[in-house]
Amino acid sequence: MTTLSHTVAAKKAELDRLRIRAPAGLTNLEHAHDLELTYTSNAIEGNTLTAAETTLVIEHGITVAGKPLRDHLEAVDHYEAIRYVRALAGRTTPLTEMDVRSLHRLVVLRSRPEIAGRYADQGRYVLTDAGRHGFPSPAEVPALMGDFAAWLRGAPDTPETGFTAHRRLVDIHPFNDGNGRTARLLMNLILIRGGYPPVAVRPADRPAYLRALQQAQAGEGAEAFDRLLFERLDATLDETLQALQEALAGPQGPAATPGDDPDTPAP
Repeated sequence: MTTLSHTVAAKKAELDRLRIRAPAGLTNLEHAHDLELTYTSNAIEGNTLTAAETTLVIEHGITVAGKPLRDHLEAVDHYEAIRYVRALAGRTTPLTEMDVRSLHRLVVLRSRPEIAGRYADQGRYVLTDAGRHGFPSPAEVPALMGDFAAWLRGAPDTPETGFTAHRRLVDIHPFNDGNGRTARLLMNLILIRGGYPPVAVRPADRPAYLRALQQAQAGEGAEAFDRLLFERLDATLDETLQALQEALAGPQGPAATPGDDPDTPAP
């Protein structure tokens, strides 16, 4: 973990250096990331749209035959939530409890409007390898979220903070539905505020991701969870650095020689 953390820090320093030289070099990649984040975060929760279908729904408003309406609504909701994350990341004031609730409101605004931004009013449970795991009761949620928000206000915008915020929010499970998507959005909000690219937890990562979350919830430590997310962040940094290097290199081709252009006479 220490080596991986140092590798990420070194790549982040290089990212900061290159970003100054090519401030618009990541526009297209950021859009691609936002589509990927929407597809992957929803897919982990059971959304049946493929990556290509998610793109069609968001970019062209196309309805995919045979797919549930709710899956379409979740795609639009999440994409607008991640766009809100981009806007919110530019704010320098500390994150608040209302910011978390706003993320949740956006992520279920069309698919489940009756619970959007509202704390849970029923028990929440998940089946793990160790049996059924229950989350804090609805009566406990407001106080737990108040404590969480107080911690969040003073925490630096680092990967460690983002990963911890993700786990803590999932542990509280403050909403009837949409907790995982909101936690991943919050994690990426913190990463983007800190100048890092966002992290997509891919469907292929789902078994390891859920197992690591369950281990942390069972008191077995968060090392597996943090390692998985650091690995994903490391991969995203590589992709981001490559995009910036390509933007700085510009179009490449053989050097022109005098007389190659018929409109330019040779000396």
